[in-house]
Amino acid sequence: MNWLLDLGNSRLKVASWREGAGLGEVQAWTHGAADFAPSMQRWLAGVAPGDRCWLASVAGSELTAAVAEALASHGNAATRARTQPECAGVRIAYAEPARLGVDRFLGLLAAQARGEGPWLIVSAGSALTVDLLDGAGQHRGGVIAPSPEHMRAALAARFPALAFAGGEASDFATDTADALASGSLGAAMGLVERSHRQAVRLLGRAPRLLVSGGGGARLVENLELDYQLAPSLVLEGLSVYAAQAGSGTA
Repeated sequence: MNWLLDLGNSRLKVASWREGAGLGEVQAWTHGAADFAPSMQRWLAGVAPGDRCWLASVAGSELTAAVAEALASHGNAATRARTQPECAGVRIAYAEPARLGVDRFLGLLAAQARGEGPWLIVSAGSALTVDLLDGAGQHRGGVIAPSPEHMRAALAARFPALAFAGGEASDFATDTADALASGSLGAAMGLVERSHRQAVRLLGRAPRLLVSGGGGARLVENLELDYQLAPSLVLEGLSVYAAQAGSGTA
């Protein structure tokens, strides 16, 4: 059995995986919560000796080391996923591939494995990222922006008069909380829509839109674009990476 672990900026997601069988049930725990360590230990109790663990992390070094140590102490030392210049038919645009976050790299692998591109891959998590993958598997680059939540937090920190929580997004709000919700979400949606338009201009055809991250479902509610939701996209990509590593080509 293989176990895939996606350690993000706020949560750890894990799933079992057997090549050719897809992902098992996905479990997730917020790593800032008091029950994080006990939850992980309960999960580890079901990990058998000899099971292989694969870890992708964009979290801080201290937390990443703690998770890796917990796995090693249980006898299941993890193999860390690293961004590669080329893997599973995907070629990275960055001149220094290691500077591309492993979560974005694995999202590209997952999109390529889902079928013919081009793909516009959006992750709406702690940050908002957009990456373009053309039909030949070439990564054309991407953009990074604050999430709607972080946009609001930045405004509240700089301007106390805008420290309003909650609110409902609308086209033209009549309340400050609603206006903040509308503006932050609209800015994120606008970036996605602009990236889609630019992709069409660059490639001469519309990319398929693939959306992941905890804020993905809310982001796409009002997008005037067809899309696919992929809440476990990093884990999907990690399974592709693991399969390639197993064949000696990662």
